Amino acid sequence: MSLSFKQLTIYLALLAIGGGAGAWGNRYLTAERTSSSTGLAPFLQPPAQKPSARTAASLPISPTSPNFIAAAVEKVGPAVVRIDSARTVTGNVPEAFRNPMFKRFFGGEAPTPEDRVERGTGSGFILSADGRLMTNAHVVAEADTVKVTLKDGRSFNGQVVGTDPVTDVAVVKISASSLPVVKLGKSQSLVPGQWAIAIGNPLGLDNTVTAGIISAIGRSSSQVGVPNKRVQFIQTDAAINPGNSGGPLLNEQGEVVGINTAIRADAQGLGFAIPIETAERIAEQLFRSGRAEHPYLGIQMVDLTGEIKEEINRDRELGIKVTQDQGVLIVKVLDNSPAAKAGLKQGDVIQKINGKSVRTASEVQEMVEASVVGAQLNLEINRNGKAQRLRIQPSAFPTEEMG
Repeated sequence: MSLSFKQLTIYLALLAIGGGAGAWGNRYLTAERTSSSTGLAPFLQPPAQKPSARTAASLPISPTSPNFIAAAVEKVGPAVVRIDSARTVTGNVPEAFRNPMFKRFFGGEAPTPEDRVERGTGSGFILSADGRLMTNAHVVAEADTVKVTLKDGRSFNGQVVGTDPVTDVAVVKISASSLPVVKLGKSQSLVPGQWAIAIGNPLGLDNTVTAGIISAIGRSSSQVGVPNKRVQFIQTDAAINPGNSGGPLLNEQGEVVGINTAIRADAQGLGFAIPIETAERIAEQLFRSGRAEHPYLGIQMVDLTGEIKEEINRDRELGIKVTQDQGVLIVKVLDNSPAAKAGLKQGDVIQKINGKSVRTASEVQEMVEASVVGAQLNLEINRNGKAQRLRIQPSAFPTEEMG
């Protein structure tokens, strides 16, 4: 007889060790400077037959019959790497020491800034046998040195080919050949409830495996707490800790569907990953030219609802009259932006882009991001209760602004 759902739950709970992600604020996982450690042992499948006189915890484990998680890890694990980065930071001289009186005290010379070395540890994975790697931008950004360590113990000096702060994707190259590689999957077909497997080096504990499910898809950057990013995140409850940054999120077939990236301080066991399609598109640009371009309109938007409509219409200072209950309301058009040049105005409601209806600002951002710099977008808007059509050409995204 098969195990009941309750018995299976108890069985898995007894075999699981460790768990939740730490509280690191609404930001990306950067440096790993902590002495605590957690982990999650791989889940093990129960036997096909219910035992008669033994508890689930005492059941024998057969190393010759690994479950699908173990099989996925065995296939992908050798292509997951540890990335150690270091950069030299020059300290600032306190303003008081710049006073001429202090210069005389120090024999005519003020104290010089002290250099310090900041170190961080993250994860990454190998894309090609000749040493092309993918990781998070924050793992290697501004690094003076990058050391890449494979699961088999070999170490290589890494060259940062390019980083993209807008999506937090980076690519690194090492001089090697015949390396193990990952297989990329498709995140677009993910649905909540599917298995999710994370491999990385959390808290300095190399080759750690955690498992859970896909908790949600399409989480906006604002929802995750990083509004300056352009990513629709995958949400998972597979434990992600400092050091997992840049490592792969796998499906049950062992295919990479995302890059483990961020956690929230107020979340209990929730982590977020960049969809692999986004990461792959950016990585191709970085390997090709060392930089990534993002289409940009130059607008600030809000999802329009009946409640927001009433609030805006009551605000006399805005001077906006909204008649629609659905769509994406433009609350600001930045000067000299593509939107301003195309004639978009505050109070316009975007209803369609290239003939496709949009209801949320996230949908607009996603469609703009999927377009090409300089290519034409056809917008259908509602202005003061009248439908209008405009053509707009996105320019390259200026990283110092948002829009």
